[in-house]
Amino acid sequence: MPTRAYKPKQLLFPLLLAGLLQTGFHSTTSAQNVTLYTPYTRIAVPPGQSIDYSIDVINNGKVVKNADIAVAGLPKNWTYEIKSGGWNVSRLSVLPGEKKNFSLQVQVPLKINKGTYAFQVLAKGLTQLPIAVIVSEQGTFKTEFSTGQANMEGAANSTFTYNATLRNRTADAQVYALRSFAPPGWNVTFKANYKQVSSVNVEANRTQDITIEVNPPDQLKAGKYKIPVQAATEATSANLELEAGITGSYAMELTTPQGLLSTDITAGDDKKIDLVLRNTGSAELRNIDLQSAAPANWSVTFEPKKIEKLPAGQTAQVTAVIKADKKAIAGDYVTNLEAKTPEVSSRAAFRVSVETSMIWGWMGILIILAALGGVYRLFRKYGRR
Repeated sequence: MPTRAYKPKQLLFPLLLAGLLQTGFHSTTSAQNVTLYTPYTRIAVPPGQSIDYSIDVINNGKVVKNADIAVAGLPKNWTYEIKSGGWNVSRLSVLPGEKKNFSLQVQVPLKINKGTYAFQVLAKGLTQLPIAVIVSEQGTFKTEFSTGQANMEGAANSTFTYNATLRNRTADAQVYALRSFAPPGWNVTFKANYKQVSSVNVEANRTQDITIEVNPPDQLKAGKYKIPVQAATEATSANLELEAGITGSYAMELTTPQGLLSTDITAGDDKKIDLVLRNTGSAELRNIDLQSAAPANWSVTFEPKKIEKLPAGQTAQVTAVIKADKKAIAGDYVTNLEAKTPEVSSRAAFRVSVETSMIWGWMGILIILAALGGVYRLFRKYGRR
């Protein structure tokens, strides 16, 4: 069978087609050797949120790859920033079999419709990474005033401290006036950066920590009380309702039935003093201990030594027995008597005047008389000589 001869023109087209296919195959393989990777390719965020992506450029090939990094398809009014090693970058060089990381920060605008938004991160000419962001709610211009602990409990003479956060979710900086609508007699102060303030300046889409200190009236009855507060501008405002649970006020007075805080005593003797303990607060007092601070070698005892409970507005009778040092010289001394509970205490300072014993007085007179008698006898005996 004769051999068919091929003309050069007949061989040209197959050779060109094979070359094009081979070139395309190598180009595709080269591109597929580079991969962009991040684990979070579809997330949901509210309007105004800043999203930080950590993205790896992976080189699976056998030669160094220079990847030109870019973002495509980002919605209007969205902004982004690409950084690596603390620098703003647009190209990364990756060795064979290694990877390089860069961060992509995407800022979702405040004024935006609820929905899903897609864009791509590119290593130009090599690969791309599709990303979707779900905006979870309709974007609005508003202010948020919130706290992690809105209710507290304590005595009426306590200070209630609330930590709140003011968030400006508008597109402009705002100067917020801080107001309280607490009941009459309550004192409410606002602090920012450890300083007392009546207003704060908050940049767009930023937050400011606010400390709110609430002081109720001292004689407030037990119960739950609402303290509304507000942060407001001409364009926007936000309200926050705080709650204070008052267990009552703790106060008491230790005195005598007539209010007299002085007495007298003879050295070495004891003196009974009638005391009155009044609960002048609005909460019941429990475990009231009676204590004293007296001069050296003096003693003070109480009857009763301890009062288990004393209801609000009630009184209790206590007897204190003060015993003076038998060697105490005449003069004024101070003895402190105190009633004390874990919440409150009351002290009464007694002035005690010490008088010397009559026995010592008579003994002094007898000594003087004996001395005079001795002088008289001497005079009688030796005076005639």
